[in-house]
Amino acid sequence: MPIRALGGAALLLAVAAIAAGCGGSGDSSASDQEKVDEALASLEEELAKNPPGPGLGEGSPPPPDAASWDTDFSKALVPLDEFQSGGPPKDGIPPIDIPQFTSADEVDWLGDREPVIIVQAEGETRAYPIQILMWHEIANDIIGTTPVAVTFCPLCNTAIVFDRRLDGTTYDFGTTGKLRESDLVMYDRQTESWWQQFSGKALVGELAGKDLAEIPARIVAWKDFLTEHPDAPVLNRDTGFARKYGQNPYVGYDSIDSSPIFATSNDDDDRLPPKERVVYVEVGDSAYGVPFSRFAKEPRVTFDTTDGEVAVRWSGGVASALDGVGIASGRDVGSVTVTLDGRPVPFHEPFWFAVAAFRPDIEIVRR
Repeated sequence: MPIRALGGAALLLAVAAIAAGCGGSGDSSASDQEKVDEALASLEEELAKNPPGPGLGEGSPPPPDAASWDTDFSKALVPLDEFQSGGPPKDGIPPIDIPQFTSADEVDWLGDREPVIIVQAEGETRAYPIQILMWHEIANDIIGTTPVAVTFCPLCNTAIVFDRRLDGTTYDFGTTGKLRESDLVMYDRQTESWWQQFSGKALVGELAGKDLAEIPARIVAWKDFLTEHPDAPVLNRDTGFARKYGQNPYVGYDSIDSSPIFATSNDDDDRLPPKERVVYVEVGDSAYGVPFSRFAKEPRVTFDTTDGEVAVRWSGGVASALDGVGIASGRDVGSVTVTLDGRPVPFHEPFWFAVAAFRPDIEIVRR
């Protein structure tokens, strides 16, 4: 009879109980086998009622700063030593919890080519400038009645928006100060579970194994957003924090052949340069990537998947936020849209090293 996986001490106790129930006389009989079968069946029934938490359990030591966390470190989907300090402590990079907005036609502090994240929900459109999220990485907001977390990891160049609702509960997110594969690790304030920004999956804590739903979003030039949505709300600089908004603290970071600051898995994957931008899209269980370098030949790329045709369209005029000192003057990297059979779908624009680390099985669309 198959037994579900048990962690360390629990498994030893179960085995000892079974052995104690069957040993003693040295006789081998059908009744002994029946006792074993009954014990295993009872164990299986108990596990069905109270399944063990996912991951490494007591075999995974907590991090050095465990005392500052109310996280259940016994539940972890990955080894805890895969998380490393990015420098700042918990919430050392402060999220924006009470976002303030200005009508687009009243904004005078964004350059024409500056990148902003455009998010649409319930018929409402908002813009979140990268120059602000560069310093905060997370904005907890509500668009209509939809609670969202607008996130940006400058180290991976991933701008991803999540629905903050899960199983009837709305979660608020902060920064752990940790990185995994050089990517932002978030935490929710309700359970202090740790979440990988790249995937939207909880990896450690009470919610380990849960996934946040992603909301389609994309990076566009400020000038284009203003033209199309002159009355739309724009996240402003009234954050309650003094930061050098408009400046890039990672000057030259997106040099295409340079390595990330922190080591990552599969860093020898040379199918693309480490900092090549990639249009990353998931369709079903498969992941596809279109290198930005391909757009120099053709601005529109299409490819077939089992769920339909994916169309990627590129246009110029958007500055890199990770190039020069001033974000507005960054080199032109352009903007993309992605649709599946004509419908917008979530996608990212990460650096290749992050894709190689998280989805080494990706299909690179070269044709």
